[in-house]
Amino acid sequence: MACDLTVGSFLSYPDVPTRAMPFYQQRQKQVSQEYQSTKHAIQKLCSKSVKTEQGKATEAMAEPAYKVPAFREPEGMQEYQRMAAHFGRDLTTLQQELHRIKVATQEQVENIDITREVRERMSVHRKEVPTEIPKVPDFLVGLRSHTVWEKTPVKLLCTVSGYPTPIVKWYKNDIVIDPLSVPGKYKIENKYGVHGLIISRCSVADSGVYSAVAINSEGKVVSKATVCVRSKFLLSCPLYPLVLREFSLLSTATGPGEISHLPGPLLSGIHRSKLEVFLLESFGVTFGNEGESLTLVANMVVVPDLPNLPPEVMWYRDDILLKPSRWVEMSVGGGTAKLTFPHLNKDDEGLYTLRIWTKDGTTEHSAYLFVKDAPPTVNGAPGAPMDVTVSDANKEYVLVSWKPPNTTNEPLITGYFVDRRKSGTNDWVQCNATPVKVCKLPVHGLSEGASYHFRVRAVNSAGISLPSRMSTGVTAADVESDIQGVPSAPGQVMASRNTKTSAFVHWEPPKNPNNLIGYYVDCCVVGSKVWTPCNHRPYKHTRFVVHGLTAGDTYLFRVQAVNAYGLSEESQVSAPLFVDAALAAPSAPYGIALLSCDGSSMTVAWKCPKRTGGSRITSYYLDKREADSVNWKEVSPSPATKRVYKVENLTAGLFYEFKVQAANLAGVGLPSEPSRPFACEAWTMPQPGPAYDLSFWEVRDDSLLLQWKAPVYVGASPVTGYFVEMAKKGSPDFVVVNTEAVNRCYLKVTGLETGAWYVFKVYAVNVSGKGKDSDVSEAVCAKTLQGTKGLVSGVDEETGDIFLSFEAPEISELSEFIWSKSYKEITDSSRVKVSTVGRRSRLTLLNPEKEDLGLYSVAVTEADGASASHTVTEEELKKLFELSYNIRNPIVPLKTELNYEILEKGHVRFWLQAQKISSAVSYRFIINDKEVTRAEGHKISHDASTGIIQMTVEHFTRANEGTYTLQIHDGKAKSQSSLVLVGDVFKVVLKEAEFQRKEHIRKQGPHFSEYLTFHVDDNCTVMLVCKLANVKKDTTFSWFKDDEEITLDVAPNPMSGGCALPIPLFSRKDQGIYKAVLSDDRGKDTSIYDISGKVFEDIINAIARIAGSSASDLMMQCTPEGIRLQCYMKYYTEEMKTSWFHKESKIASSEKMRIGGTCEMAWMQICEPTDREKGHYSIEIHDGKNAHIRTFDLSGQGKSKALSAFTKMPLFCVDRGRVVGGLPDVVTIMEYKTLSLTCTVWGDPKPEVTWFKNEQEVVSDDHNQISFESGKFASLTIKSVTVDDSGKYSINVRNKYGGEFVEITVSVYKQGEQIPEPKLGQMSRSSAAPKPAAPPSTKPQTPTPSMKSPTPTQPHSVKSPTPTPPPSMSLPPPPRFMRSPTPTKK
Repeated sequence: MACDLTVGSFLSYPDVPTRAMPFYQQRQKQVSQEYQSTKHAIQKLCSKSVKTEQGKATEAMAEPAYKVPAFREPEGMQEYQRMAAHFGRDLTTLQQELHRIKVATQEQVENIDITREVRERMSVHRKEVPTEIPKVPDFLVGLRSHTVWEKTPVKLLCTVSGYPTPIVKWYKNDIVIDPLSVPGKYKIENKYGVHGLIISRCSVADSGVYSAVAINSEGKVVSKATVCVRSKFLLSCPLYPLVLREFSLLSTATGPGEISHLPGPLLSGIHRSKLEVFLLESFGVTFGNEGESLTLVANMVVVPDLPNLPPEVMWYRDDILLKPSRWVEMSVGGGTAKLTFPHLNKDDEGLYTLRIWTKDGTTEHSAYLFVKDAPPTVNGAPGAPMDVTVSDANKEYVLVSWKPPNTTNEPLITGYFVDRRKSGTNDWVQCNATPVKVCKLPVHGLSEGASYHFRVRAVNSAGISLPSRMSTGVTAADVESDIQGVPSAPGQVMASRNTKTSAFVHWEPPKNPNNLIGYYVDCCVVGSKVWTPCNHRPYKHTRFVVHGLTAGDTYLFRVQAVNAYGLSEESQVSAPLFVDAALAAPSAPYGIALLSCDGSSMTVAWKCPKRTGGSRITSYYLDKREADSVNWKEVSPSPATKRVYKVENLTAGLFYEFKVQAANLAGVGLPSEPSRPFACEAWTMPQPGPAYDLSFWEVRDDSLLLQWKAPVYVGASPVTGYFVEMAKKGSPDFVVVNTEAVNRCYLKVTGLETGAWYVFKVYAVNVSGKGKDSDVSEAVCAKTLQGTKGLVSGVDEETGDIFLSFEAPEISELSEFIWSKSYKEITDSSRVKVSTVGRRSRLTLLNPEKEDLGLYSVAVTEADGASASHTVTEEELKKLFELSYNIRNPIVPLKTELNYEILEKGHVRFWLQAQKISSAVSYRFIINDKEVTRAEGHKISHDASTGIIQMTVEHFTRANEGTYTLQIHDGKAKSQSSLVLVGDVFKVVLKEAEFQRKEHIRKQGPHFSEYLTFHVDDNCTVMLVCKLANVKKDTTFSWFKDDEEITLDVAPNPMSGGCALPIPLFSRKDQGIYKAVLSDDRGKDTSIYDISGKVFEDIINAIARIAGSSASDLMMQCTPEGIRLQCYMKYYTEEMKTSWFHKESKIASSEKMRIGGTCEMAWMQICEPTDREKGHYSIEIHDGKNAHIRTFDLSGQGKSKALSAFTKMPLFCVDRGRVVGGLPDVVTIMEYKTLSLTCTVWGDPKPEVTWFKNEQEVVSDDHNQISFESGKFASLTIKSVTVDDSGKYSINVRNKYGGEFVEITVSVYKQGEQIPEPKLGQMSRSSAAPKPAAPPSTKPQTPTPSMKSPTPTQPHSVKSPTPTPPPSMSLPPPPRFMRSPTPTKK
């Protein structure tokens, strides 16, 4: 009993014993409570029986009363009397409260007396435990911690049971207490089974942990308590402000630091150690990660709850008192105590204890905090070191030491880096250039008087860890002994059950500890071979509770010892441990129901205990009693093994009550609550009795499966069905679930509200009507159990067996998987096979047929209702059959069938790609029924990663025609693919192979990487371009046209990688076969390009596309002959598809409408215009895809102005020079014939006649003969015409009054060619001109990207004889001409 600081402390009153506590323990607790009631305030209120027991207890355990010293009257007595009068009102209020407490205490004492009498009358024990049975010691009442003032006594009391009678020894800080060593200090007592240790006149040195160790032949047990002795000097007391306030009246009377006790009640102030504190909900085992923030919270009730006076709270880590710092923050208030970690670190791992000072001493709660390593910056890097400490070894250096991290799957640690940082800065400086292998390092070179912080990083082959938590500064010097390497491995490791998610592991210490720091514990699930660290900070003791395990799994454990040199070898692995709760007696059965009665016997049933205690229930003990009796009797001397029992030899007309106890290997559990009284009256009603044993399976968010058992009493006729009723928990309104009776003992209930609680009841019906209702079921929540998985069907990938599989979220060692079909347990083993491994169970259909279709379900016992169901349909079974057949008769799945590919050298590659093949795959190629092996000319290989199998035929000839087959064997799987290469298909392959072979040979010397093609530049110059490869300085390049070499001003340069041949003013005369020849001593390559036919048209269209895009608007020009409409463009040639339109009608060249052009423009001459020529004129230039249109409106005012300008010309008269007739518009003539252009001219005076060809004046010579006879007949005769004579010819007839310009188009074709038809006649115009499009690239032979050709030289422009427009008109610049690449004559 703790010695109070004040005489008038609040009174403690006894509690009513709880029902769950054993009787002898309740008795002992009652004695202890009655001893507490010996204070004077309770003695007057207790009954005589209570007073007698108090007297005995007082004689046995009371200590001499502490005598209050006589109060002497000092100088400050008058001040004290004044203050006492001031507090008079408070004392009156306190006395009234004390009176109320006395009355309440009297009522409680009376209740205790009544309860004791009732228990003595009702306690009829079925089995008396003989006192001779050996029993290990047990503390019925353990030691209680005390806090006392200096020079006051303290008594530690405990009560011990056991047989033989235990011997109790006392220890202080694990050292045996010898009363003779300090005479008068200690007194050890043992009276009436109560052991006590009395410590007289306590001093501060008596503070410590006291232990009582009880030992007998069966074992030993320890009880510990803490004694805290506070000094009389109030300045050193943490409660100094409160104590000072309570005893301020005495401070002047007794002197500083000395307190006397006053008789009478307390003052109004309440000391915080006098608060009643009850912990409600406290923090449990907690897991965190480095770098996170975390808070440990404990909720409590404080009586009285004063906002300004919270209880005194202390936090400990591994029995070390914590203080607020940058790493931990503490708060208390509002009914909670919190410990916050702003930035978790592995240094924070450990056992945390919350200790609160209360009225009766202290209350505390402990739980372990695990801190995992933060994710490493580099995969495989070690965790951070921890517990970095700094000691001041001497003036020259400081010694930094730390603890190594645990390593399980990471590479071994090779060393450490130490960093330092001067206080007030943020820059870390590495102290050692190379990693140090020992967990300590002397750091030199520090500035005297400066403060430093240190941190450590671990290094292994994968990288460097994150830094540890920085040190707190320099501490006192530590004397360290030399360490001789790492410790030896710990001894035998043993593991035992603790809870469903934890295990108790203990081990033998290493034989050579070598300054041991602690231990690391690792665990591994059996079969996984992956070890996981259980603690991340060295643990000092040889026993450890591993938390966070998965219930139902089997684990192995190992231990490593740690010192400054690192980690020891791993210990031997422990024996496998199945994780489940420790064995205990089962809980009480419940739900006793009456199923039938015949007047002399009753059939009763009950439900299995909710907790079986980790062992199978082997039997039930059933007791009975008459309803008006308090004595229970055994129903049978032998226990029941099932949960339905028929009780015989009952008396009709009486009421009976029953209770049941379950038993397992750990013993007999608690009895159930007595059933309600059942009348022993024979059942004769025709309706059935109640269904029973309602249970819930497959509980989901909106549905569940309700199962029950059929009534034992069926009535006058068989049961025809069942009805189910349900209601929400707490509601009396039941509704019928099924509108029609079900003839089975289960029902799927759907449409439930997620998270709602429901109760159910069932009744059976027969032809006589409704039977009795079953008992209302226990409440069930419609919510899917966490981790629940469904029942799935599948096919075994190895055997091809069809199966149903289920995985339970958790199981116990006693769990069983019960498979059912249509919710009837499957017992026929000829059709199915059940196999269970751990939490997974599989039902295999041995020979699936239609009769195996239906509803399958599985339920797991001892697993919180884990269950699932699945309906196997005919369609699903068909799919499973197909999959099973494919597995039992496997094929190698192919991505592509056998195919071929022509390679660069003319090799032919036959290949196939499978979806997946193993490295052990075998295969063979068969050609025309003959297997091909790896030999010269055939290369066969495969790549398992891509699934490609290939064969390369290096020399493919006519002999390779035939059928190719590839056969594959990969394990049990097979596959085959064939390819037929015969006839035309083979000829195509052979031709391509030969071409690729020749191409390979060609490319060994200089060759064309891109063959000849054309390109038209922005100036409408045609460029023949090609690209070259594998050339050198000696390589030559030549151009040819029609086998005649073309000589250019600038010789081609093959080293530039490309050559170009410019063809300016492209026209029909440039048709021909062009050839480029590339050669040197390594070989020769030739590219031929035939410019004729479609290629010629493509070039003309490309020119038209550029020229049409550059065309100017139509402009009007007045000439002596009439009106000329003209359109300027970059280049114009008569080969371009150009059309003129007047009012939507195409214009053909005639005497009235003359069409012509020069190299820089197209024009149309309207001779002697009249009103008929009014209207809209346009020109269309077609480029093969689009039409480029330009228009001019020659109507209305525009026409009048043109006619006026034409008629006002001074030379406008009938005597001007002009062509009367005789010249055609177009002349077509065969090569080597004579052409004569003759016309009649007229003019007065006689005109002058000039002939032109392509804008150039024609000079009379042997080839071109010009004549003008009688001033009327002009002729131009061309002898033996050639293609070069093709072109635009014109005659200019002029005198002093004016003249006329007439054009003739001459086309010369070669012998044997088809005579080109002249393009005459009318055609309709398109309604809308299409948009211009980019010119298409023409790529004969090898396709190549366009290449920018070299820019040709710019010759002087030639002036056109056509009249130029006035300066006010904006015209495009004239084109630039180049010398024609006509071959030189040899």
